[in-house]
Order: sequence, then structure tokens, then C-alpha cells
Amino acid sequence: MALEPEFWAVLETMAKERRISLAALIAELDTKRGESLLASFCRLSALAYVQQKASNSKKRKPEAV
Repeated sequence: MALEPEFWAVLETMAKERRISLAALIAELDTKRGESLLASFCRLSALAYVQQKASNSKKRKPEAV
């Protein structure tokens, strides 16, 4: 599957965080993708992961006084 290096990096981070192999993560995404193309679903999953991390990071930062 052809993906840009940035997406592979996020997918690798996702797999490491869950303590599974990259291949296992891709297989899991493959079962969840429905009619979507696997590469597109992987990109969207990586994007959702990054957005969730960014959102969680903003919630944790204390506001300046």
C-alpha cells in the first residue's frame, strides 16, 4: 500500500501506543474500512488520531493567569 511517509509515521505511532505490530494495525483497519479504499481509510484514521491527540493536548494545558 502506498502512503506518504508522514502517514506511515502516524500509523507506526498508533501501533506502538497499542503495543501491536504495524501489520496488525493495518489488518484491524482493513476489517473496519467497509467500502472505503484501505489507503484512504488509513489516512483518515491517522488524521483522526492526530486530531484527537491535539485536542487532548489543548485540554491539558493550563490557562495563563
